[in-house]
Amino acid sequence: MSKQQDYLPGKFEWSFLLPKYWTAWISIVFLMCLAILPWALQRRLAHLLGNTSWKLLKSRRKTTLRNLEVCFPEWSQQELEVNAKQVFVDMMLGAFETLNAWYCPKWFQGRVSIEGLEHITQAQAEGKGVLLLGTHSTLLDAGGYLCAQYFEPDVVYRPQNNPLLDLLIYRGRDTIYKHQIDHDDMRGLIRKLKDGDAIWYSPDQDFGLKQGVMAPFFGVPAATVTAHRRLLKISKAVAVPLYFYRYGDEANPRYRVLIEPALDNFPSEDEVADATRVNTVIEQQLRIAPTQYMWFHRRFKTRPEGYENIY
Repeated sequence: MSKQQDYLPGKFEWSFLLPKYWTAWISIVFLMCLAILPWALQRRLAHLLGNTSWKLLKSRRKTTLRNLEVCFPEWSQQELEVNAKQVFVDMMLGAFETLNAWYCPKWFQGRVSIEGLEHITQAQAEGKGVLLLGTHSTLLDAGGYLCAQYFEPDVVYRPQNNPLLDLLIYRGRDTIYKHQIDHDDMRGLIRKLKDGDAIWYSPDQDFGLKQGVMAPFFGVPAATVTAHRRLLKISKAVAVPLYFYRYGDEANPRYRVLIEPALDNFPSEDEVADATRVNTVIEQQLRIAPTQYMWFHRRFKTRPEGYENIY
């Protein structure tokens, strides 16, 4: 259990009825009401909220613009701003898509396709666990729901500081994932891999060099986590790239799950080469739908001596 928690995840506590949680309860009811709205209204609200966030969240806006400027130098200034704004809209669309996945999953019927499922089934048929190398997509848990239509995914999660919010998210995800594994529970994660589970894991954020190495990301040195190498070595699991995205007419969207072949000879003895290889996979995925990624995270915040400051 996470050090942040002194309660069981997903378990209702009578203390949640205290006045300090009333605002959270009102927000939960409001979110459930949003989930039953037709997509046409959800989409309009997403654009309104996305554009409002773009104007108000100045720090996130600046970070998003800088990330895109660094990673897509071929874009003009106008293209940068258009795509950066769309990141905020896609984030809000993803929030509604996640609510639909939790509370109105029938909305996705007939909208989902998959490519490469055999790469998971083959590994599991051989008795191997599968570490699904994914990204922090703006689709959020809607992406997990898309995958769950074809196989049983597990997910690594970080508990929320607010226990009532954690309860809401945990129970919402419980309808999607086979298992939810605390990010601090490495033994549990390894055990599930040894059991042959397929676990969604996103090694695409900057957690400093205590947990990683500097490796190029879109040609720019970035702190890249390496924990998955140890997980794979201990569990004898395979690493399979996973990507999901929205495409087509936004008014009547379609969703695609893309599963690529397992990485061969991975992990190697060279952690920098492995980190570079994973970053290259993620780059190729993100170029499919660039604005459906959480570019408002400071991906290049770690800058050792001798490296140019990005922000």
